[in-house]
Amino acid sequence: MTCQYLLLLMLLRLGVSAVEVLRPRGVPLSKRPFYEEGKPFTCLDGSRTIPFDRVNDDYCDCQDGSDEPGTAACPNGSFHCTNAGYRPAFIPSSRINDGICDCCDTTDEYNSGAACQNTCRELGRKENESLQKMAEIAKEGFRLKQQLILEAKRGLEDKKTKLTDVQVSKKDLEEKVEALRTVKETAEQPEKEAKERHLKAWEDEKAVIRLEKEKAKMAKVFLELDDDSDGFVSVAELQSHSELDPDSDGSLTEAEAQGLLGGVDTVDPVAFESVWNTIKEKYTSETSTDTPAPAETPQEEPRDPVSENDSEQYPDDDIPEEEEDDDEEDDEDDQDEGDYKSPPTTQTQEKKDDDDEGTMPPYDQETQNIIDAAQKARDEFDEAERHLREVDDQIKNLDKEISFDFGPDAEFAHLYNQCYELTTGEYIYRFCPFHRVSQKPKLGGSETNLGTWGKWAGPENDIYSLMKYDHGTGCWQGPNRSTTIKLTCGKETVVTSTSEPSRCEYLMEFTSPAVCQEPPSLDSGPSHEEL
Repeated sequence: MTCQYLLLLMLLRLGVSAVEVLRPRGVPLSKRPFYEEGKPFTCLDGSRTIPFDRVNDDYCDCQDGSDEPGTAACPNGSFHCTNAGYRPAFIPSSRINDGICDCCDTTDEYNSGAACQNTCRELGRKENESLQKMAEIAKEGFRLKQQLILEAKRGLEDKKTKLTDVQVSKKDLEEKVEALRTVKETAEQPEKEAKERHLKAWEDEKAVIRLEKEKAKMAKVFLELDDDSDGFVSVAELQSHSELDPDSDGSLTEAEAQGLLGGVDTVDPVAFESVWNTIKEKYTSETSTDTPAPAETPQEEPRDPVSENDSEQYPDDDIPEEEEDDDEEDDEDDQDEGDYKSPPTTQTQEKKDDDDEGTMPPYDQETQNIIDAAQKARDEFDEAERHLREVDDQIKNLDKEISFDFGPDAEFAHLYNQCYELTTGEYIYRFCPFHRVSQKPKLGGSETNLGTWGKWAGPENDIYSLMKYDHGTGCWQGPNRSTTIKLTCGKETVVTSTSEPSRCEYLMEFTSPAVCQEPPSLDSGPSHEEL
């Protein structure tokens, strides 16, 4: 685009001093050979040939309107504004002599009487100044671009050198990780054995504690069962504990009690151990706080005598059963549920016993030293492994940057890992080349992703003029947001504008010296004819 403006600037310079070539009114220089005075004119579409005096006679003879380039006779005709000193142009033939000056050289109003002034040279001067500024920007931008290319080349070489160094360090680090893995595994084996020894000692200690408690409990129960304190538990004494009934029929018979005692009538404390192993799951201590208190039997209140009216209503004292059921339900509801506690389950008792046993004691110094050594080996291994992952990420990123398409001469490489912002009335737009585009409300709020890097999307002859960012945050009942970045030449690297031409499709204009092309020479050449 810059080169087109520069070429136009050259043509404007040449056009100011050029000699105008005579030709029929409204005919461009490129078509002058078709209009030779004194020779028959052939319509440009080849449809017919007419005498030359019928050209511009204000009557349309050719279907394509080519015989009336300087009049409004043909509805499909066009008029060429010479505009010497400025840009030549075409206007529809319908605008000829309509009283409005369309050509800056006033040639379209030759017979309307409109008071037109030739402004071509002034327009040419202004555009020449504007194009000159653009040429200066392009020239300076291209100079900066050459610096960016040199920096990119040095940066690429640095990255390649760094990649080689990092790959070498990775090999050393991999060897270090494997060595530390061996050290760790070697240190963890005695740690495992030391912990197992400590745990076994603690389990043995708990077993001794549980055994002592079990013996104490058994001795206590023996004393509870030995009602006559003669040093023996008899069948009769055992029968007082109906909860030990083997067949759960509500009573412990003499035969059943004798069976629990091992077939004898009495047992001493030594023989009681085998009895205890049989009855301990069912036995309810006489002095235990967990022993369920017998539920009180509710006293029935005396029923009021049936009145005469009741007798008449319910003959033969037949009180409805429904009322009796209600009374029984009320009596049951009156009982306090908190008065009854179920005996502790085996699991509950075991947990309570474990709590009584206390917590595992700390490791002895020798074991602790072994554990500390193993932990140190783990920490050193973990640190080396983390460092290895970082090196892998570094290699991955370097490979990506080295192989990335930053333009024909890597002139866009300086944009990588940079971000640029533009603040509008409502939003702050953030553009991070080759990564993502986003917007955030100016007054606070969450950031919206307008697209992540996709590809270079310019036309085939200028592919690096557009960037495409896709797969942004989805619009409400619409597509995912996307952004097109239009790149133009400039001395500065900056976002100049943003817009939303279509719903959820954004356009951002971005200037950078990396876009600038080498400007053509503006030295004046040989004189050219006016266009």
